Amino acid sequence: MTNDVYEPPRVWQWNPDNNQAFANINRPTAGAQEDKDLPVGKHPLQLYSLGTPNGVKVTVMLEELLAKGHSGAEYDAWLVNIGDGSQFGSGFVAANPNSKIPAMVDHSEAEPVRVFESGSILLYLAEKFGEFIPTDHVGRTECLNWLFWQMGATPLMGGGFGHFYAYAPIKIEYAIDRYAMEVKRQLDLLDKNLADRKYICGDEYTIADMAIFPWYASVARGLAYNAAEFLQTHTYTNLARYIDEVGSRPAVQRGQMVNRPFGDKSKQLLERHDASDFELRTQDILDPDLPEED
Repeated sequence: MTNDVYEPPRVWQWNPDNNQAFANINRPTAGAQEDKDLPVGKHPLQLYSLGTPNGVKVTVMLEELLAKGHSGAEYDAWLVNIGDGSQFGSGFVAANPNSKIPAMVDHSEAEPVRVFESGSILLYLAEKFGEFIPTDHVGRTECLNWLFWQMGATPLMGGGFGHFYAYAPIKIEYAIDRYAMEVKRQLDLLDKNLADRKYICGDEYTIADMAIFPWYASVARGLAYNAAEFLQTHTYTNLARYIDEVGSRPAVQRGQMVNRPFGDKSKQLLERHDASDFELRTQDILDPDLPEED
C-alpha cells in the first residue's frame, strides 16, 4: 500500500492477501468455515467469549448476579480466540450467526436459548433475574437509552478511531482527526452526564454501566489503543471519578479477568467454571514465568 490517492474501482473486489491487520480472519462472507462443536460445561449458562470490552460486559454482569446470590447465574466461560478464527466454527456460528463474541447459550430453559450481541445478553440477563434494570417505566427507558447509545456509538471509537489510530497500515490524518473528534465528543458527553450523577442513569448501578464502563475505562486508562495522552482523557474528571468507582467493585474486577489471555498473568483466567477458579486457576499459577537467571 502506498500514500497515493486511492481511486475506488466501479466494483469492489476482495483482496485476501492485503496484509492488513486481521486480514487472516476478515472476509466479506458470513457463515461457518469449519465443523467444530462448542464445549458445554456443567452450569446453566454457557458463555463463549474473549476478555475484550464487549466480552467483559457480560462477565461483569454474571459476576454481579452471583454476588447478589443468584445461583442460576452460574456459568462456564469458554475462551474464543478470535485471532485464529475460532468464531467461524460451526458451533459458534450456530450460537451467533454474526460470528462475533460474546455469545451465550442458556440451558436452563426447556430448549436451549441462544443470545448474541453484548447488549442483548445484558438485557436478557437483567430481565431473567430481575436485576440491574429499573422497574419503573421512566427509569427503564433511561437505562435502555444509554444501553443502546453505547451499542451504537462505541463502534465509532473502536472500529473508527481505534482502527485508524492503532491498526491501519498507514496513518491517515483525515481519518484519525475525524474519529478522534467523535471520541472526544463521546467522552465529553459522558463527562457532562456524570457531573451530577453517580452512575450513568443516576444513583442506581445498571446494565448501562456494565455496557459503558469496559470500553471507556479501557480508552481512558490507555489500555485500548494506547491513546489516553493523545485524547487527553485525564481532563474528563467526572468520567475519571466514575471509572475509579465502578472499577473498584469486586465483581467488576473478577469480570475483567475472565477469558483474558493478555496482560498480568495473575489477572488472566482463560476459562471460568467455578468461583474458586479466580484463586486457583489464573495463569500465574497454571503457567508461571520461569525465574530469571543470575
